[in-house]
Amino acid sequence: MSFAAALAALALMGEPQQTAAPVQGQESRVDDIEVIGGRSLRDAVEVFADTVVAPPRGRNPARWSRRVCVGAVNLQRETAQALIDRVSQVAIDVGLDAGDPGCRADILIVGADDGQAMAKAMVTYRPRAFRPGWSGASRSALQLARFQDSDAAVRWWHVALPVVGETGQIAVSMPGYGPPLIPGGSRLRTEVRNNLSRAIIIVDFDRASSVTFEQLSDFVAMAALAQIDPDADMSGFPSVLNVFDEPGAASGLTDWDRAYLTGLYGVEMNRRAPNHTASGIGVIMARDLRQPAAGREE
Repeated sequence: MSFAAALAALALMGEPQQTAAPVQGQESRVDDIEVIGGRSLRDAVEVFADTVVAPPRGRNPARWSRRVCVGAVNLQRETAQALIDRVSQVAIDVGLDAGDPGCRADILIVGADDGQAMAKAMVTYRPRAFRPGWSGASRSALQLARFQDSDAAVRWWHVALPVVGETGQIAVSMPGYGPPLIPGGSRLRTEVRNNLSRAIIIVDFDRASSVTFEQLSDFVAMAALAQIDPDADMSGFPSVLNVFDEPGAASGLTDWDRAYLTGLYGVEMNRRAPNHTASGIGVIMARDLRQPAAGREE
């Protein structure tokens, strides 16, 4: 296993940028009719949306803003390109722009035959890439230790940047930037949202051999585009996130996965309470899942 390529790619990953605010979708009200596992569809999707996500404590979920560049190292060229293409296509499907060939990676997919050793080498080499020194950037030191020690086939780590929603200006104190100027919000709404700025995904191909490449690439796409909770119990939900526990659970992204990503990238991100954001995602999910199958893109 070569650490050199992964460490070099980590050093070249994109740094946080101030970006203009994305256009956000409009939520739709839906009526509860279907019942899933004893819950109405509306209740079930809200539980899904609340269970699947894992932002830093006290923060709303983060998402990418406008453009994302996907890179891959330590993989055969054809495999790397297929993973890049698939993740980029899912990003385009939720309204993002994909970076041009040769762009500096925001999402770095790393192949390994020992995921634990690779994770530990990367964190040791550049710890600030995983836990930068600004508030709300990442999950805790304990969770970073779990990222390194996990025996999962795929592990991931996200870094987010709080920004002012209307302007995209950085909303936390950072070296090299002036003090943040944050407009006042209200008791229910905030002027700050969280943009993803980096995602590192390590694929242990020996452990991932139980799933197909389509399942693996779609699993990676979910982990790349949303702050998925690696410890979430997704059993009972129709999601590609279950394929390592139950390889027959899904052939790739399911309607629920697509609806969740649509909700994440369509919901307004200016609520103060994270559970209100999950509720908003649930509204969009329920709307999309009620559409006839012929009306959804495959």
